[in-house]
Amino acid sequence: MKGMKKVFVLKCTQKLLKDMKVPPSEIHITSPLSSWHVNMYKLRNRKLIIFVNDYSRLCLIISGIRSAQPAKLFETFRTELRSYMLAEEIEEHVVNTYLSSADEIWITKTDSRSVLGTMNEMMIYTEVSYNKSETNEERLRWLNRSIYSPIDYKEPIHVFKEALQQAYS
Repeated sequence: MKGMKKVFVLKCTQKLLKDMKVPPSEIHITSPLSSWHVNMYKLRNRKLIIFVNDYSRLCLIISGIRSAQPAKLFETFRTELRSYMLAEEIEEHVVNTYLSSADEIWITKTDSRSVLGTMNEMMIYTEVSYNKSETNEERLRWLNRSIYSPIDYKEPIHVFKEALQQAYS
């Protein structure tokens, strides 16, 4: 729609909103492909932030964000997502188009029990399989190749790639 702002929407849990000291925006219409549920959890004394895409259930995990650093969260999210997408051999022009398709990042509250359920599964898998010699990229590759019932028992990476190809090729 002409004149309408294009945004990435980060749907944060109450725990993360409180930690980041950010008031949620009221958002009613979002594109599931540019919408991400976000939560924070601790794993072996490390604060991790997990992002799960609403449409594909693609997972991204980042660390190194301290309380009340929303600007750093946005910047790190984009940087890590770009790096991971390229590592998954998504064409660079598709990555660039997807990441530049949003003028802003908005923060709101979570709104899907289904996405939160998938996120909780991913956090459990991460905790159970956590191995210090495993890189974050290896962990993400494993998580994003697990199958989940909300996406018809497909792998999140394949659902995400297919949606990107349809939207941005």
